[in-house]
Amino acid sequence: MTWNDDPTHLPGGAHGGAPGGADGAASDGGSGSGATTPADPAPAADRVLLARVVDVTVSVAECSALVTSRASGAVVTFEGVVRDHDEGRGVEALHYEAHPTATDVISEVALSVAEAHPEVAIAVEHRYGDLVVGDVALACAVASAHRAEAFAACAALVDEVKARTPIWKRQEFTDGSDEWVASLG
Repeated sequence: MTWNDDPTHLPGGAHGGAPGGADGAASDGGSGSGATTPADPAPAADRVLLARVVDVTVSVAECSALVTSRASGAVVTFEGVVRDHDEGRGVEALHYEAHPTATDVISEVALSVAEAHPEVAIAVEHRYGDLVVGDVALACAVASAHRAEAFAACAALVDEVKARTPIWKRQEFTDGSDEWVASLG
């Protein structure tokens, strides 16, 4: 059973169809008093559903499908796409190099964002290798019961992935020149 299938591990403590009424709260154990208490959110590690650096196509749709659950009131996605320019120069293509620890680091980043935002589920992947204009280099999705938390967590995730994940890119420009750029910091 995955996080988004398990009704005890839905963001915001919702129990998606569990006994206790339409508000999604758990019942008091059957005493008949009608008192309800929200469930604790799942541990952060259980809410990071995908965190990897790969040399294959990455997909916001895949990330979104992983984090979406019956309790999701918001799913915020981000696609980092190779553009045709950088600082006034035309770009033909990019080549990303990933340090061997890149998947470990992106996993740590996702975990830290999940710990800071206990009501979200996260999926994130970064591509390395040769990419052309229009290819997706970074894909992520964050789901939560409410949009503000999903937006905040997704923004933090993208910023921290770019700041901490050891990935470098070589930009190939339309004038035939190229340059290496660290994505760190």
